Amino acid sequence: MKKIMLSAMQPSNELTLGNYLGALKHWVHFQEQHDCLFFVVDLHALTIPKPPEVFKKQVYSAVAWYLATGIDPEKSTLFIQSHVSEHTELAWVFHCFLSMGELSRMTQFKEKSEKEKTASVGLFTYPALMAADILLYQTQLVPVGEDQRQHIELTRDIAHRMNQLSQRPLFTLPEPWHPAIGARIMSLQNPEMKMSKSDPDPYGSIFLLDEEEMILKKVKKAKTDSQSEITPPPHAPGIANLIAMHAACAEKTPEDILSEYLGKPYGYFKIQTAQRIAAKLKPIQEKMYRLLENRDYLDTLLKQGAQKAQKRAKMTLHEVFDRLGILRKT
Repeated sequence: MKKIMLSAMQPSNELTLGNYLGALKHWVHFQEQHDCLFFVVDLHALTIPKPPEVFKKQVYSAVAWYLATGIDPEKSTLFIQSHVSEHTELAWVFHCFLSMGELSRMTQFKEKSEKEKTASVGLFTYPALMAADILLYQTQLVPVGEDQRQHIELTRDIAHRMNQLSQRPLFTLPEPWHPAIGARIMSLQNPEMKMSKSDPDPYGSIFLLDEEEMILKKVKKAKTDSQSEITPPPHAPGIANLIAMHAACAEKTPEDILSEYLGKPYGYFKIQTAQRIAAKLKPIQEKMYRLLENRDYLDTLLKQGAQKAQKRAKMTLHEVFDRLGILRKT
């Protein structure tokens, strides 16, 4: 039996190289040996309202990114969160088994609510829906960044709490997974911070739709250190970040890249790194544009994916309802 792996992303048409190397690239490899579910969390994204047409376009873009980067709907289940109503039904059940104190201690809620004049209830209860997303499919493995580990721990707490309702467990306890290489691509301008699509510095992030000329310009401006050539480690954060990017795009280890460019000038290495990144992104960009021109095809895939996901989701939700004494609709 293949292990069940689940991951998701919010709708956006501005993914960064960090999103790809730290997440999507690894998800593609998971398909070969795992039972994978990938979806777009459009309901989670409602915590930051957007104009309807912009939002719809971003949802399609997110689906296209999955496909363009190598997610295969024949090998994995690909769908939209709101297309499977069991997510919100199970989330409500979890609301009734969580305390206000538990949710208020979530670091992401504290950080995001401080930036908003009024934090929505949806932002506060976000972890309950995320837990439903994961537990609904008896997920065993969840690729997450460090900023989401607290949510996984809360998900495990909910699962354990629900499992104590009877002698037979309801949910599988999910385990977080974090890639060792390419997991944390940093800003080109502030290598102490993670690369982000919301970086106010236009030269801080490489976007997946950036053309080669723009990639070269950004990499050339990347902060390194006071030295002029590649030297043995340890490296300053800036040059270490460029080595990590180059290695991930070349399907090599940072040690391989260091050996190849040891003693080479920074200027030469930056040009080589930019070209390597551009070469990696070009076929992805071409496929992305083709997919976005055919929404009918995307709609067909999403309908099929939702049907596959809902079949599995119903089994879990029915079991939960039976344990709680909730009557099923006849």
